[in-house]
Amino acid sequence: MLTPIERLLFILLVAICLTAAYTTFKLMADIILQGQGKLRLDNLFQRLVVGTMALFSQGRIIRHRRLTSFFHYLVAFGFIFYGLVNMVDVLEAFMADFAIPGLVGDVYRLLADLFGFLVLLGVAFLLIRRFPAGDRALKIRDNVKVDPNARIGIPRDSLVVGSFILIHIGFRLLGQSFHLAHSGPDVWQPVATLVAGWFNGLDTASLEWGRHISWWISVGLVVLFIPYFPYTKHAHLFMGPLNFMTRPERKALGALTPLNFEDESIEQFGAAALFDLHQTHIMDAFACIMCNRCQEACPAYATGKELSPAAIEINKRYYLRNNMAAVASGQAEPISLLEMTLSESALWACTTCGACVDVCPVGNEPMFDIMDMRRHQVMMESSFPAQFKGAFTGMERLSNPWQATDSRLAWTESLDFPVPTVEENPDFDILFWVGCAGAFDPNAQEVARSVVTILKAANLNFAILGEEEACTGDSARRAGNEALFYEMALANIEKLNEIGADKKRIVASCPHCLHTIGKEYGGYGGHYEIIHHTQLITELVGKGVLRLNGNQLESATFHDPCYLGRHNGVYTDPREALAQAGMTLLEMDRNKSNSFCCGAGGAQMWKEEEHGRENVNINRYREAKATGAKVLAVGCPFCAVMMHDANGKSDNAMVVKDVAQIVAEAVS
Repeated sequence: MLTPIERLLFILLVAICLTAAYTTFKLMADIILQGQGKLRLDNLFQRLVVGTMALFSQGRIIRHRRLTSFFHYLVAFGFIFYGLVNMVDVLEAFMADFAIPGLVGDVYRLLADLFGFLVLLGVAFLLIRRFPAGDRALKIRDNVKVDPNARIGIPRDSLVVGSFILIHIGFRLLGQSFHLAHSGPDVWQPVATLVAGWFNGLDTASLEWGRHISWWISVGLVVLFIPYFPYTKHAHLFMGPLNFMTRPERKALGALTPLNFEDESIEQFGAAALFDLHQTHIMDAFACIMCNRCQEACPAYATGKELSPAAIEINKRYYLRNNMAAVASGQAEPISLLEMTLSESALWACTTCGACVDVCPVGNEPMFDIMDMRRHQVMMESSFPAQFKGAFTGMERLSNPWQATDSRLAWTESLDFPVPTVEENPDFDILFWVGCAGAFDPNAQEVARSVVTILKAANLNFAILGEEEACTGDSARRAGNEALFYEMALANIEKLNEIGADKKRIVASCPHCLHTIGKEYGGYGGHYEIIHHTQLITELVGKGVLRLNGNQLESATFHDPCYLGRHNGVYTDPREALAQAGMTLLEMDRNKSNSFCCGAGGAQMWKEEEHGRENVNINRYREAKATGAKVLAVGCPFCAVMMHDANGKSDNAMVVKDVAQIVAEAVS
C-alpha cells in the first residue's frame, strides 16, 4: 500500500511519461499520414480481427526459426498478459482491500507467476542468442548499405529492452516472494513460493521494505519506459498488428497497384522521396522488428548481392528516428529514397519473388518500396540497367521482350494436328494463352506443344490468339516501366474482351502471365478467370477426362515458381500432376511457400545478374541436385531457362522438364 505522497508522485510520473509518449506517437502519426494513399479502415470489425490474430499469432513467426520463435512466443504472450498484471499491481497499491476474488483470482495469480518465469526464460535465451552466441542471422553484411547508427543502435536497444524486461519481471517476482515469505506459501504461485524460501530468515519489516522497493522498481520502470518505447524496434508489439489491420487489400501477395496516367495533374510517378511511398509503407518502418527474416529469405542477399530487404526498413526507421520532429513538421532536409535506403545495385537485384513480404511477421512489404523506386528511376530519371533497353524496345515495337520477329504460330508447325486460332474457332471454351516464351523460346515451345497435346487428348474446345497475342507487360512493370505496361495492358484487355475471354476460361503456361492477367489487369477493368496448366491437368485427371499411364516411375523434384506458388498460392496441383504421371516426388528443403527463387523474376531475365557470391539459379539448382532426383520439374518458362542454364554448367546431371511435358509423355 502506497502512502498518499507516493501515490501523488506515481500519478505525476505517469502523467509526465504518458505526455512524452503521446508527443512521440503523434509525431509518428504525422509522419505516416504524409504518405500517399490512405490507411484502410473499411470493414473495421474484420480488420480488428486481423489485427488481433496478428498480435496473438505474432505474424505466424513459428513457420521459421522455430526454436527462437518458441522463446519469442513466451516473451510476447507473457508481456501481453503483464499489461493486466501491472494494472492489478497498481490497484493493489492504491486500494488496501483490492483483490481478485475466488477461483478467478487463483487462476490469475497462477498465470502471473508462470508467465513471469517464462518471460524471464525467453528473454534470457534471446539475449544469449544475440550477444554471447552472436547469431549471424541478426547481422547484416558489410556490403549492404546500413545507417551507421543502426549497426550500433540495434544491439544497444536489444540490450536496453532485454534488461528492462528482466528487471521489470524479476523485481515483480521478488516482490511477490517477499510477500509470500511473510504471509506463507501459495500453491497458485509456485515460482514465487520457491523464491520466497530464500528470505525465510528476514524480519517482517525487512520483507515489507523489500516488497515496497520491488514494486517501485517493477511498476515504476514500466512507466519510465513508456516514452522510450516508440523509439525502439519493440514498438512492433502494437505497430505490427496495426500494420496488418490497415494494409490495402491485394488480389495476390505481389499484385501492384495501378498508376493513374489519365490524371494530368500528377507530376511524380514512382517514389523519389519518403512521402512518395504509400502510408502503409511508411508505417512499415515503425513496425519493423529488425529480425532479418526477410533478409534470410531473400535470394539476392543469400547469394551475396548488396540487397537486404531488412536494411530498407531499418534505414527508413533510423532516418525517421534521428529526424522525427523535423520530418513530422516538414522541416527536414530533402533526401532521396535511393540515397536513404539502398544502393543502386541493390535496387536492381530484386527478383520480386515476394519472399520478404510473405515471411515478415509484422506485415512489412519492402518489395513494394523497390517497385516504387524502380518506377521513379525508369519513368522520371530514365535511369535503368542498359540491358533493359532491348526488352523495352521489343515490347514496344514487336510486342515481345525477346525481340523476336518470327511468327507467333511457328511453334505449331511441327504438330501433327492443327491448333485453332480464335478467328478459326470463335466459340471456344478455353483460351490457351501461349505467352511470349511459348511462342519464341525453343524450350518453352516444347511446353506449348505439350499443353495443346493435353488439351487435344482431353477433347477440349480450345483456341489461341495466334498472331494477335501480345506480351502481358509483366517484365516492363517489374522493371519499373509502368507506362509501357499500362499501354500493353489496355491493348490486351481490349482484345480479350473483344473475343469474349471475360466470359470464358483462360489457361496459361507462364505464371507471370497468369499473375498479370488474373491479378493485375483487374485494376484496369479486365476481369478474367485464368488458371495455370498444372491446375487444368489435375482437374482433367480428377474428372476422368484425361487418362495417364503413370508408369514412368522416375524420381522428380519440383521447383515452385515464385509467381505460381508464393504469389498465387498454387502448390498442390503441380505435385498431383507429377504423381498422376507416375513420378516419385522428392522435395527440396526449401519448397512451397518457402521456395527459393530461380533468379529470373523482377525482369532479371533480361539483364545480367548483379555481382555477388554466386548466381541465384546455381544456388537453387544445387539444392535440386542434392535431392538425388533424376528429373527437375518446373512450371514456368523463366524457371526453365534458369534451371537449364545451371544444369548445363553441371554436366547436365538432371533432366529439366516442365510438368506439362512430363504429363504429355504419360497421356494414354
